[in-house]
Amino acid sequence: MTTNPHPLRDRALAFRALHVPGDPLVLPNAWDAVSARVVADAGAAAVATTSAGLAWALGAADGDRLDRDTALAAVARMAASVGVPVSADIESGYAKDPAGVADTVRAVIEAGAVGVNIEDALYEPAAGALRPVAEQAERIAAAREAADAEGVPLFVNARIDTFLRGGGEVDRTLERAAAFLAAGADGIFVPGAVDPDTIGLLAAGIDAPLNVLAGPGALPVTELASLGVARVSVGSEVAQAAYAVARGAARELLDKGTYDSLAGGLAYTALNELATP
Repeated sequence: MTTNPHPLRDRALAFRALHVPGDPLVLPNAWDAVSARVVADAGAAAVATTSAGLAWALGAADGDRLDRDTALAAVARMAASVGVPVSADIESGYAKDPAGVADTVRAVIEAGAVGVNIEDALYEPAAGALRPVAEQAERIAAAREAADAEGVPLFVNARIDTFLRGGGEVDRTLERAAAFLAAGADGIFVPGAVDPDTIGLLAAGIDAPLNVLAGPGALPVTELASLGVARVSVGSEVAQAAYAVARGAARELLDKGTYDSLAGGLAYTALNELATP
């Protein structure tokens, strides 16, 4: 008796293969279906969501404030809109416990995504900055087990916020990374690590693809590649830039009655074509 492979299996394997130290996967993060198509049309090999941009587009703040169904409905629209692999930023898993994280991962796969980011930051009042290692490892293990049970080699990217919300110690980051990899993570994402020496130490000390967060003032992709980085993403930066244009254009129109900020926009016909199923 043979079992048919999951329809997303090959896409998940293709996404995994894009994570090459020294030749990184570059991800201009998207936040809705049309931005996903814009990114794919620009030549991206995959599309990653930005939880912040996605939340803002839905009228919510970032930081575990969206519910699972609302967030993943948006992810499903994005995954259905492009022909490349999609990875979903699911914040801390849209769940209070490991069983809930497993439910989220099953919903992610149903939405058509083949990767997830799961972060270890805590946002509840009076909580510590980071979730305890053992607790986070259980959540990652639940994600891994849920994906494996579905027959999808989902790329689990464990985000470690030691440089955003902790003291930024390399040793502490490496300890957490080792624990999360042992629990079933496939890659490690360390946003906030920007110093070349630090990035080099992380790339050398983590036995998995390293993802760093880039943006204005960060090292160019070529230099990050030379340090051994396997994935470069920009998080909410593209969404922030788009909203900056919108605010600047609105202020110019309201304050001056002029339209210079609108110059250089994508043509109506180009966007309409991208939005056409």
